[in-house]
Amino acid sequence: MFDKQLKRIAAACLALALAACVNGAAPQMSAGAEAPRGEAMAAAANPHAVEAALEMLRAGGSAVDAAIAAELVLGLVEPQSSGIGGGGFLLFYDARSERISGYDGREWAPAGATPDMFMSNGRPMARLDAIASGRSIGTPLLVPMLKLAHDDHGRLDWAQLFEPAIRLAENGFEVSPRMARLLASAAERGRMRADFATRAYFFDREGNPWQAGHLLRNPQYAATLRAIAEQGPRAMTEGPIAESIVSAAQRGPRAGTLTLADLRNAQPRRFEPVCGAYRVYRVCTTAPPASGSAVLEILGVYQRLRPEPDGPGNADDWAAFMWASRLAYADRDHYVADDAFAPVPTRELIAPDYLDQRAALADLSRAPGRVSAGMPAGPELFDRWGRDDSDDAGTTHLAIVDQWGNAVSLTATVESAFGSQRMASGFLLNNQLTDFSFSPTLNGRPVANAVAPSKRPRSSMTPTIVTDRNGELVLVIGSPGGSSIIGYVARTTIGVLDWELTPQQAIDLSNATARSSPVNIEAERAPTGVLEALRARGWEFRDVSGLEESGLHAIQVTEQGLVGGADPRREGVVGRVE
Repeated sequence: MFDKQLKRIAAACLALALAACVNGAAPQMSAGAEAPRGEAMAAAANPHAVEAALEMLRAGGSAVDAAIAAELVLGLVEPQSSGIGGGGFLLFYDARSERISGYDGREWAPAGATPDMFMSNGRPMARLDAIASGRSIGTPLLVPMLKLAHDDHGRLDWAQLFEPAIRLAENGFEVSPRMARLLASAAERGRMRADFATRAYFFDREGNPWQAGHLLRNPQYAATLRAIAEQGPRAMTEGPIAESIVSAAQRGPRAGTLTLADLRNAQPRRFEPVCGAYRVYRVCTTAPPASGSAVLEILGVYQRLRPEPDGPGNADDWAAFMWASRLAYADRDHYVADDAFAPVPTRELIAPDYLDQRAALADLSRAPGRVSAGMPAGPELFDRWGRDDSDDAGTTHLAIVDQWGNAVSLTATVESAFGSQRMASGFLLNNQLTDFSFSPTLNGRPVANAVAPSKRPRSSMTPTIVTDRNGELVLVIGSPGGSSIIGYVARTTIGVLDWELTPQQAIDLSNATARSSPVNIEAERAPTGVLEALRARGWEFRDVSGLEESGLHAIQVTEQGLVGGADPRREGVVGRVE
């Protein structure tokens, strides 16, 4: 096993050294037009989005340029998952400086938000009612975040990035099978038809949802994109587009309080990614209100439980991953929130001594019983909060590596499928505020993730970039999937770095989300014999084959060049520019 570990380390170092020779020292993306020095790759959740990214890369665009063009297309062809009416988090790797930068486009609660706005008669509101409401809509910050990243790292003109999405919106695109399936499911619940703009776009005159293959055009979205291309994010904070956002949020039933002032006041921000050592690697991901610390905690505990991992066919490796997940989720659910409003012990949660303590609780010969949050910062902070487990899915992810060796990992969202199910100026608005805890207190204690004016709700989005300890790029990865994002990203990272799988093999492998018991597992994708061995140790499973909502996309740097992977559970593909 020791020889295998040495071989793994040597191979990783060789691959990184070769990649460095091929790509050389890359310039800052805002620098002049130096010649590209290597291949480029894009992986995203829809072929139209990947083609938009490749178009920008062929034109000499940066990873940020390609990511923006791809996301604008995803907002059109995959509206159930993300769009300009939502938000996201972006990580950028600069090959020249080997620095990783973070961009936070998480939505804010409006100034009129109250801690009990999702309560009704002293009880939490029905979740579907809260989602399909104006109260759920936070300030859209995806476009301002993308503009901030473009100002720092773009090579092409801002307006050029909008051309693929505008063409597709005007010429039309075929409704994909996944979009049709989710639209039919949402139609059964009846709420999407309640908003006249949403009904007019997604349904025929008889109120039937569009079927897969229907040619769908969106001239309103094209007009909106033209305005943003010309005016920048200002087009969404003043004028007719902004007024349409506010009008949609303030419509009944369950009207919200979003105003033009809220749109103007909310701002994206740059942040320092949260980074931690993992074996011979450095893993960087998102800071609060996102849950990057949980991914790093899973990896850190797993490393301690499996110093010499064997691979996906070993039950001990899976037991270690699931134990690490249970411990990390317990901490995340207790502590993570908007750190501008609540103290979050991010560094303490991934400190080596604390990871040692958490790993010491695990026994790979048995399944855990009840798992509680730890006390990384002492009892005062632990006793301050009640544990909260709010979250939902409705998100996308894309990974880009450009010709200069720079990289983007972007996770974007409108929260639930089709967001708030309300449209404005050709795009859906988010229901991000339902990521807050509906109840402001639990068990007599305040909840860190309770609603407050101008506060950002907690997020599970964890776009991640892995380098070696010298700063050379190794892996770009991320996923949608609600709170399961944390487990998806950690498991697939382990699959690539420890189990020596390709990104596609690691993505294809069974998801195992161990936030609680029973563990959600894709039995059809699990290695032979592993589930039986784990059941004998007391683990309980819920088979969710065909139901998982991961949308993993990853790009790995290898000695053969870039190797990508796209999640077969959605409609993603990988594209390359030689």
